[in-house]
Amino acid sequence: MNDECGCAMHHGRHDVDCGCGMHGHEHGYRRRFLTKAEKIEKLKNYAEELKKELKAVDEKIKEMQS
Repeated sequence: MNDECGCAMHHGRHDVDCGCGMHGHEHGYRRRFLTKAEKIEKLKNYAEELKKELKAVDEKIKEMQS
């Protein structure tokens, strides 16, 4: 049985919670689709990570130019 929910963590035990909302995949049930709100939240988090990455790249460029 595949216990991967798409968050890149494997849930073999019921006490494992990665924050993806699929706590332990109890009784073999897994949601296959994200809700609209979950998709929006994921995209917002991704955008924040990209902003942080861009800031780090900009800082590295400035460091290399000085």
